[in-house]
Amino acid sequence: MRIGTSVAEPSGPEALSKVTEQVHAAADDGFDSVWMSNIFGLEALITLAVAGSTVPGIELGTAVIPTYPRHPAVLAQQALTADLALGGRLALGIGLSHQIVIQDMYGYSFEQPARHMREYLAVLQPLLAGENVAFDGEMVQAHIGLSVPRSGRKMPLLLAALAPQMLRLAGSVADGTVLWMTGPVTVRDYIVPSIKKAAADAGRPSPRVVCILPVCVTDDPVQARANADKAFAIYGQLPSYRAMLDKEGAASPGGVAIVGTEDSVADQISALAEAGVTDFVAGEYARGEDGPRTRAFLRTLAAKHNS
Repeated sequence: MRIGTSVAEPSGPEALSKVTEQVHAAADDGFDSVWMSNIFGLEALITLAVAGSTVPGIELGTAVIPTYPRHPAVLAQQALTADLALGGRLALGIGLSHQIVIQDMYGYSFEQPARHMREYLAVLQPLLAGENVAFDGEMVQAHIGLSVPRSGRKMPLLLAALAPQMLRLAGSVADGTVLWMTGPVTVRDYIVPSIKKAAADAGRPSPRVVCILPVCVTDDPVQARANADKAFAIYGQLPSYRAMLDKEGAASPGGVAIVGTEDSVADQISALAEAGVTDFVAGEYARGEDGPRTRAFLRTLAAKHNS
């Protein structure tokens, strides 16, 4: 299992340079990958292209780019350009986002999200592969080709997938999934079996399962879970994540956070590997002395998995 970390998005005019510092630190600490969300702050593809272009070796991933606001040809052009800047190290994670964002904020219809994603992939994937597209779906249309130079390697395309239809797409069409706020039992008993079956039925390679969860190494797990509840409260309210928390039997986001001493956290992460997770990505949220302690543990874990 590969070990990665996520970007803690800074604010202010020095935000890009601060992300660059985080990517440098992650590479120096031996992480396999760095992942960045795309919400309302820095745009993830531009940021990773800028930050990662000066840091060799480490994979950089989006977790995730919402599909509705960008035509798939536009996203393909942006992703291919970013991948070129990174020398072929981009992992493109995409997702539907949520009705409150897509419909209430952007003004797009959020009806038939699975159909939207199927049609979106029918345009995005050929363009990423250097093919021209002529496609007329109910929700997506495209008649276009792109001349963006390629980095020379196939870019991993990962789908944020929690519902059954999305997991089938992630396994049968894409290269895997990016998970967030999805606990270990749910990953073991629902996510991994579903996506692996979809890939096998489609004759595709075993998919990547990138699992991002909050992590805090601490002697006070009760307080750490309370801190996670506060930091990630919104995810207990969004329907798709609420469904995963309910499936896990977790009352709130703190219930799926990976917290405890070094040995306890190591055991919890090992259980994810045994469940079929291919990439564990730490959402570092600890403050005070637990912050450096958590990073020190993760540095050791990354070195162990790379040895």
